[in-house]
Amino acid sequence: MCTLYANTKPRELIRNLFLVSDNRAATFEPKDAILPSDSAPVVRLADDGERELVNLSWGFVRREPGKAPRRVVNTRDEQVRGNPFWRESFIKRRCLVPVTAYSEPKGVKPATWYWFAINDADDTRPLFAFPGIWRRYSGPLKTDGPEVELDVYSIMTTTPNELTASINHERMPVLLTSEAEWETWMQGTPAEAFALCKPCLADAMRIVGSGLERRDSLSRIA
Repeated sequence: MCTLYANTKPRELIRNLFLVSDNRAATFEPKDAILPSDSAPVVRLADDGERELVNLSWGFVRREPGKAPRRVVNTRDEQVRGNPFWRESFIKRRCLVPVTAYSEPKGVKPATWYWFAINDADDTRPLFAFPGIWRRYSGPLKTDGPEVELDVYSIMTTTPNELTASINHERMPVLLTSEAEWETWMQGTPAEAFALCKPCLADAMRIVGSGLERRDSLSRIA
């Protein structure tokens, strides 16, 4: 289960890689720690079918009677087609979440946080994407809070590969690394998109750092 990732690349590199026009790309700053409820850049299709790069809030908001609203930042692959909380967004509103690394904890009190990235010969931590889904949320974000309206996103998770399982035995985010995969997730049929929801090959990844503090920056732990 991923609750921490980084996107340390500048706007121009991201919009060029994901084929977004300059006039359709929001401004943002690189971040070495993106947490639930944070705002972060996401690539989605605009109403006219063109790609846009926008800042969305991480985590769908689940409201249940008698409980405070809570953020749900991960979507399990086995639930996305059947659970009504996710299904419509998966069919109609898929998106790409640019990432340079993500973190998973091992152990408790204190946990050690391990950062994972895609293998690269130049050791530059290349961009990849989490496949995501998004929706418009209207309502409070906490008990007795004001009504708000904002666009929120969640990322797809699946069973872990061998490398991730050495740290976290439960889940890992789905990782998409090629333009063909990005295009299929955004524009393919639900069946074609769902076929991408599988673990990345372990030898395509590496651990790039670790630390006891959840918000440790990559520059300090690499």
